[in-house]
Amino acid sequence: MKRKAVIFDLFETLITEYSNGSRTSKRSYNYMELLGLSNEDFKQEWGSRQSRRMSGELADYPSVIKDIMLSRNLPFNKEAVMHLYKERKKEKTIPFENIRLDILELLSTLHEKNIKIGLISNCTEEEVQYWKKSIISHFFDDVIFSYEVGMAKPDKQIYLLSCKHLSSAPENTIFVGDGGSGELEGADKAGLRVYHATWFNTYIQSDFTKLKSPSDLLNKLE
Repeated sequence: MKRKAVIFDLFETLITEYSNGSRTSKRSYNYMELLGLSNEDFKQEWGSRQSRRMSGELADYPSVIKDIMLSRNLPFNKEAVMHLYKERKKEKTIPFENIRLDILELLSTLHEKNIKIGLISNCTEEEVQYWKKSIISHFFDDVIFSYEVGMAKPDKQIYLLSCKHLSSAPENTIFVGDGGSGELEGADKAGLRVYHATWFNTYIQSDFTKLKSPSDLLNKLE
């Protein structure tokens, strides 16, 4: 069956935050000095709010920090929070600035074949604030950011929403992702054809067909 649309994950599928196993941003913050929390405690508090961040319940980075501070009975230092927010936005632009050529070639080929291209990303507003300036953004017919629609992968409904926007039935639609957040299983349950992108991330295990390079997808379109 000929596929009418391809939906991609964003981070670690089309762009990456890592190089040789380390973050390219060289992130290093002293949360104890800035917020009064150890780095370990901050990581725990940040992680525990994952679903609320992705769904947009906590609308932006300052809102997340304010919620953490309230839960810990700590004062909200606006200056420190805005410093962290500014730095986080800077680090989140880096992955958009160096897009792999073979990914650009894949998107261009799909576009030339008149295959609809969609994006579903579990993200918060500061993580994708550079999206519209990115060289890849103009290839996409539909873009869904989880924080904007109030749901996130692997919720079946977010895949069906993307298919609806692309006017493509799930059975005629491919989903490609690195496998984070159970996204591959979610796409499968929604009825999409699923491929596991491993060109950036080889650590997540799945039973889905692996794609070692972006060009491998072109052989799966028929």
